[in-house]
Amino acid sequence: MADQPLFERVALIGIGLIGSSLARVLKRDGLAGRIAIADASAEARAAAVRLGLGDSVTQSVAEAVTGADLVMVCTPMGAFAAVGEAMAPALARGAIVSDVGSVKQAAIRDLGPSIPEGVHFVPGHPIAGTEHSGPEAGFAELFQGRWCVLTPPAGTDRRAVEKMIALWSAAGSMTEEMDANHHDQVLAITSHLPHLIAFTIVGTATDLESHLQQEVIKFSASGFRDFTRIAASDPVMWRDIFLNNREALLESCARLSEDLAQLQRAIRWGEGDKIENLIRRTREIRRKLIDAKQA
Repeated sequence: MADQPLFERVALIGIGLIGSSLARVLKRDGLAGRIAIADASAEARAAAVRLGLGDSVTQSVAEAVTGADLVMVCTPMGAFAAVGEAMAPALARGAIVSDVGSVKQAAIRDLGPSIPEGVHFVPGHPIAGTEHSGPEAGFAELFQGRWCVLTPPAGTDRRAVEKMIALWSAAGSMTEEMDANHHDQVLAITSHLPHLIAFTIVGTATDLESHLQQEVIKFSASGFRDFTRIAASDPVMWRDIFLNNREALLESCARLSEDLAQLQRAIRWGEGDKIENLIRRTREIRRKLIDAKQA
């Protein structure tokens, strides 16, 4: 518990998995004097009240951000531009605006134009989550031991960046600063492409004849079960991620297609050494993930 709050008033715009988890961290550690929540969904607002996630809950973005010294945009990325327009007139001079979106160039593109002079913009991406969504899905330990990448534009006030580092460190995250374009390329491979593959494989299974589909479900091995877990993720969030990071994602898809063609050729021609070498190389990645405590 902090001796004094890191922020006097925090506005959380969107109270899904990430927003509600952050609210729990803020309350647990006394990092905010007051928490104001805004969400377009009446169901989400009711859940936020029931769970006691904030001191005030409203549909109005402008009402929530009034007087806030930190505004966290936690909506799907498709709503960023509208949220930016709604909050701009009510932002207090000296406030910090950040977000939790998975595509940082899009966050800068859609929120940046709405940031008034004297307000600090520090885009961020906590690389944490589950396949569950909604206020009830949140938990304070979500960010523990995970990375949060910050992508402040050139010239951003250093004190604002340091306050965001302090916030995410308090949540248990490790932080790193990165260029927004580089972030999007990295996440296209590590997160966006795996989700695209999972949605595709599970979609293929749903298109099988009925008797085959039932047997796929009945006899699912751990590989297919893992894909279904990823494929259960929030559809609106992932639609927005795919569309907003399309260039980097399509480049990753092209590389995957080339590598898949090589593996298909090795299988067709019985080139066992090539298949074995690939599997050995990929096993090393798993070991490194375990060593880095990101497994």
